[in-house]
Amino acid sequence: MELKEQVQEAAAWIRTRDARAFDLAIVLGTGLGALADEIGEARVIPYDEIPHFPASTVKFHAGRLVLGELEGKTLLAMQGRFHGYEGYPMRQITLPIRVMRALGIQRLILTNAAGGIRPELTPGSIGLIRDHINLMGTNPLIGPYDPELGVRFPDMSEPYSAVLRGLARRIAAEQGVTVHDTIFGAVIGPAFETEAEIRMLQILGVDTVGMSVVPETLVARQLGMEVLALTAVTDQSLPGAMVSVSHEAVNHVAAELGPRFRALLRAIIRTI
Repeated sequence: MELKEQVQEAAAWIRTRDARAFDLAIVLGTGLGALADEIGEARVIPYDEIPHFPASTVKFHAGRLVLGELEGKTLLAMQGRFHGYEGYPMRQITLPIRVMRALGIQRLILTNAAGGIRPELTPGSIGLIRDHINLMGTNPLIGPYDPELGVRFPDMSEPYSAVLRGLARRIAAEQGVTVHDTIFGAVIGPAFETEAEIRMLQILGVDTVGMSVVPETLVARQLGMEVLALTAVTDQSLPGAMVSVSHEAVNHVAAELGPRFRALLRAIIRTI
């Protein structure tokens, strides 16, 4: 089945279960899924029930689509995402973003947990992604072209909306929360980086590094969606001061940061 047919079938299936018009969508990364539990009038759908959606195989990703009301907005939340290291093709990983657009959603908030590779980006910091470097070695837009799926060559001069970033900075300042403008480096994973790789990433201008966000952003921009991306910095790796990193530790720091992170997200959703 062609990609556009998969998108149409999945969107139609969701519509039969929830016919509301959605104001925006949000993808909740590792350790950040608790926001979905705060959504009211919620309809919760496991990913494996939705036509053509992959199954989430990663610990700390609930693998559910949550549709409902939060801060006066009707939203669709992905409680956990899909990754290239799970073995799924990039086109399947990013299928949910295409389904969001088919449901009429034009604004997308992406969240993730990532490692800080600058001294100021300590665990518990919040990053505001202003640009990225794709180091995954692949791209979800590769393949047969169909104009119904968006433009062939998306403009990436502003992958993350300057307007939405300005809004996020203003709200953070009002809450007394520091957010760091960052360049995000996307790697395929699933191994954490070596010291030599961290040195390379620093030379390239990367501030935070993780295994998601960029495929979703590329598809969203192809579809003309506005994107805002926020990072929970859960660990720090600096050449000469490398420390052991584990997925469990990443989740623990993200959960500790959770209340502050969710308060910022809720205020952004309320104002957007």
